[in-house]
Amino acid sequence: MRAVVQRVKQARVEVDGRTVGEIEVGLLIFLGVGGDDTERDCEYLSKKIAALRVFPDERGLMNRSLLDIGGEALVVSQFTLWGDCRKGRRPSFVRAAGPERARDLYLCFVGRLREEGVPVETGRFQEMMDVHLINDGPVTLLLDSSKTF
Repeated sequence: MRAVVQRVKQARVEVDGRTVGEIEVGLLIFLGVGGDDTERDCEYLSKKIAALRVFPDERGLMNRSLLDIGGEALVVSQFTLWGDCRKGRRPSFVRAAGPERARDLYLCFVGRLREEGVPVETGRFQEMMDVHLINDGPVTLLLDSSKTF
């Protein structure tokens, strides 16, 4: 399971011109589910992200987590995080999970993040979405549940 995590001042997702998810201060999480991912990946990544110290403390150092600041998360499914561009000019998505499995694990991740105590908004799975954000920092991190990066 892969995630691109961005610290934001605000973010929202629109489908067909209508807002379907919106947060203020917190994390925008683009989540990609791989073919070999399981619920263990959901658990690992949700715990990691909820406790990730990327928000400034009183000295301006990144020492506070989403939980520490009472921030929110906006989770957007993005299978293209599994795009392999090493060969040719068109990305290959053979390592991405199929739609049904990906949906189940996406919902698992969202549920686990909520269980960690994080208020969560979402995009719409398998829809074309417009994502609007004000990146804070900018702070953008890549996470992988198999710890390949």
